[in-house]
Amino acid sequence: MSLKKAYLLVIIILLVDQISKIYVKTNFFINEEVYVFEWFRIHFIENEGMAWGAVIPGDYGKLILTLFRIVAVFGIAWWLWDSVKKKHSNFLIIAVALILAGAVGNIIDSVFYGVMFNDSYHQVATMFADEPYGKWFYGEVVDMFYFPIWEGNLPTWLPIWGGKHFTFFNAIFNVADVAISTGVGILIVFNKKAFGSK
Repeated sequence: MSLKKAYLLVIIILLVDQISKIYVKTNFFINEEVYVFEWFRIHFIENEGMAWGAVIPGDYGKLILTLFRIVAVFGIAWWLWDSVKKKHSNFLIIAVALILAGAVGNIIDSVFYGVMFNDSYHQVATMFADEPYGKWFYGEVVDMFYFPIWEGNLPTWLPIWGGKHFTFFNAIFNVADVAISTGVGILIVFNKKAFGSK
């Protein structure tokens, strides 16, 4: 795959990611939910930290996380360029392009959204608001896809979790997260094809 095609893939994913996030941000308030199907909902939340909502504690934790992400993106971008230059497998190039697109998509939220939008609590946010909710590098990542495939109480005979309420699959994510997960999945499932020589 050429570098031009790899960059085109990155740009398409970025556009879909940002359009979906801006739409949700300017049409939903925090925790508003729309049922598409019983097992698929659009549920708007904002993620302050890393995957699964993890955060780095302290006043500068969010800034450290955002700066780390930016450094990581430069590393991933170099990996993509190097993989194309050395004519590595398309499995590797596509996987790295997906990871790059997802990482950049979430960085855009972290860097810009704090100064682009007002907050979404009990109201729909306004883009380019006079009173934004944050500052540069302190934005929150918009998540919206929710697939609670099964929800209910587990059988009482199960050890530890028996009788407790359980939701499978309870993560809420965005297009950028899907791109990163798909890229990593390709590297794991097609490991030999991705890293083997042509």
